Amino acid sequence: MKIDIRHIAKLSKIRIEDQEIPKFEKDMERIIGMVEQLPDISGMDLSPNPADAMQLREDVAVSDKYTRNELLANAPQVQAGCIVVPKTVE
Repeated sequence: MKIDIRHIAKLSKIRIEDQEIPKFEKDMERIIGMVEQLPDISGMDLSPNPADAMQLREDVAVSDKYTRNELLANAPQVQAGCIVVPKTVE
C-alpha cells in the first residue's frame, strides 16, 4: 500500500524534509499493518462491568503554566487577543 506522506503532512500542517519521507512511509505502512492484524471484536460484549470499575485519578488544574501571549504565539492568525478562524457558517 502506497501512502502519500506529503499529503498527510500538508493536511496536518507539518513540514517533513524530503530525506525523511521514506522513513515515515515505512513507519506508516507498519502501523497500518498492525491495525489490519487487530482481531475483529464485533461479537464481543463490550458493555461496562459495574463490579470492575476503574480507579480514576483526581484532576488537578495546572494554572499559570503558559502566558496568554505564549499560547497566542502558536496561532496562525490573531486579532484583538483572539485566534482568528475561518468562517464556517454563512
